[in-house]
Order: sequence, then C-alpha cells, then structure tokens
Amino acid sequence: MAVGWGLSPRLLGLVGMTMLVLLRLTVGWHFYTEGIEKYSSGNWTATPFFANAKGPFAEHYRGLVWDNEGKIRLDRERVDQEWKYQWALVSDHYKFDGKQNRQAQDAYKSALQQYDWAIEEHANDLEEYELGKERQAKMDRDPVRSGVSSLSGQRETIRKEWNSKGAGAMDEIEKIWKNYSSSLLAIATPEQIATHRVFKPTLPRSARIDTSVIDAMVPYFDIAVGLCLLFGLFTPVAALAAAGFLASVFLSQYPPTSGPGSTYYQLIEAMACLVLAGTGAGRFAGLDYFLHLIVRKFCGPEAAEA
Repeated sequence: MAVGWGLSPRLLGLVGMTMLVLLRLTVGWHFYTEGIEKYSSGNWTATPFFANAKGPFAEHYRGLVWDNEGKIRLDRERVDQEWKYQWALVSDHYKFDGKQNRQAQDAYKSALQQYDWAIEEHANDLEEYELGKERQAKMDRDPVRSGVSSLSGQRETIRKEWNSKGAGAMDEIEKIWKNYSSSLLAIATPEQIATHRVFKPTLPRSARIDTSVIDAMVPYFDIAVGLCLLFGLFTPVAALAAAGFLASVFLSQYPPTSGPGSTYYQLIEAMACLVLAGTGAGRFAGLDYFLHLIVRKFCGPEAAEA
C-alpha cells in the first residue's frame, strides 16, 4: 500500500512502484545531463531553435530571440551608447587607471570602426532587408494569406529570404560586440581580477524575456529539475515544471514532423512527467517519502483527531 499526496490511501503494486522509480530516475538523469552539457559548453543558446519555430505560435517563439529584427544591432546610435556604457561598467568594476581607460577607448574606437565597415559592406542586403520587413508586415495583416495553407507557406518562404538578407550583417555585428567585450575584459590585470569578482557582460534586452535571459536560465533549470527527480524531492513540482518546459518545446515546432528533429519525443517525455507528478513518484525510494510523513503527521486524520 502506498499513500498518495491526498490524505486517503491509494493501492499500488510493487512492480508499479518500481517502474515509477525507474521512470523518475531516467527522466531525472536526462534533465541533469542536459543541464550539465549546456552549462559546460559555455555558449549554448536556444536561438536557432526559436528562430526556426513554426506553426501557430511561431511568431511568439521568434520574438524570444534576442534582437530578432536587428532593432538594436542595426541602430548605430544605440550600439554606440551600449558600448560606452559597457566600457564604463567594466572600468568601474575593475577600477581602471588612466592607461587602462585609454586602452579601453582604443578598443571602443576600433569596434565602432569595424561596425561601420560591416554596415557599409552589407548595405545592399540591409536595404532589401528593410523592404522585406515592410512586405512581411503587410502579409501578416492579410487574413487570406494566414488562412490558406499554400499562401501561408509562401509567406514563410519570403520570411526566410528576408531574414537571410539581414543575417550576415547582424551576425558580423554580434561577433564584433563579443570581441569588444573580450577586449575590455582583457585589459584588467590578474591582480584586479583576483581582487574583484569576475565581470560578466550582459546584452541589453530586446524584450522582457529573450534568449539573453533564457540561455542563462535553462542550464540551471535542467540541473535543478534533474536533481529533484533523481533524489525524489518535491517531485510533483519538479515534474510539472519539466512537463511545462517540454510542452513549450513541442508547441514551438507544431505540427511536428517525423525524423530525428521531431518534437514527439518531448511530448512523450512531458506525458511521463505528468505521470510522475500525478502519482507523487518521489514517495518511492525518494526524499518525498519523509516529507509526506511530516505532512500526514501535521495535516492528516490523526492530527485532526488530536
């Protein structure tokens, strides 16, 4: 006999409990290893996945990509302000002296010069990109194209062509930005780095939540969910969080296609997580067993009678 999260007993066979434990450990290990891999790589990003989203929720997911339309990267005045601000932050953090600030100024001027070269080099593509944005906006407002599958496919093709025109310049500017950040950090001496905590530059948000935030959170989320499931601690909460996360992945590629890139796998694992949450699987060979004893002691029928 196994006691559910409710206050009434539930019957569950030994084989059933064993399978739940194995399922919990399997899903937990999957999340934990995925999180460790993302964290160890140091450059994991959800950008390609969100950028290639499809289906009725595609626009929402594409909007999660940092600076998806280049409103930051293609705005020279905004980039200039952000780079000056970053220089000031790094200088203040490491307490740069006059010589170091001159080095930072040289790095800033060099980065801005490279930015101008990149814009000039991709000028024709960027002009087509801006025209493509207007065309895409008109098609998005057209209910006929949205409702007819063939026209919807045409719109998707045009969108990809439009993105490809701006991608070259935006990718190059992003590389210049990263190199500029690295140049600023390289100015700090070993003594300054030892005295102050390591400065981690961040990108300005292009939305309330975008990949600049998501990329930093997901590895820790995966690790936390994995550990909770492995140890059977707060299993319903962890399993529901995992199910929600996997469901969002499934919806980003809806309807899913068959093959290695199919999101049916995420849907199946999400269903498994719901089973773990609904059965309170952490009570079997997990720390939730002891947590549940405490809950029953203070909230169960015996406590009510006392």
